[in-house]
Amino acid sequence: MVFHLNLKANLQGLTDLAPVDTDDSPFEYTFLIQCTSCREQHDKDITINRLEQHDLPGSRGEANFVFKCKSCGHHANASITRTSKNYTFEDSEEGKKVAILDVECRGMELVKFIPQGDFQCKGAESSTKFEEIDLTEGEFYDYDDNKGEEVSITEVEWEIARS
Repeated sequence: MVFHLNLKANLQGLTDLAPVDTDDSPFEYTFLIQCTSCREQHDKDITINRLEQHDLPGSRGEANFVFKCKSCGHHANASITRTSKNYTFEDSEEGKKVAILDVECRGMELVKFIPQGDFQCKGAESSTKFEEIDLTEGEFYDYDDNKGEEVSITEVEWEIARS
């Protein structure tokens, strides 16, 4: 089953919002998960990054995350792909949800995304770079010196949708 991590936010003076996810510094996507076999929700957050590869038990394949349910012993795994989309000022104006990550899950479901880690964006008109943005509280405020205006990210919503 493939899940999409959708982002919706109110961007003021900003565009191209995305996680900082490079080969040198991969983003650690944090989720709450649930076993599809026994429906038990895992009691701790899990993190997945796109560069880690783990062997699948009893298979030749690999995945970014491998898990064994403590309740029923069922094996599960997930592989992630960063989409080519960033959240733009236009998306914000239109109230769109944009899929920024695809997660292929086997034996588990994503319950909730927890936005821990740095995000980045740029000024919508000035292209001023804003890095190390913390969205754990669902908002960000700063000042664009090149444009001479306040900028903000508010009303951040994360949705996990099935494809």
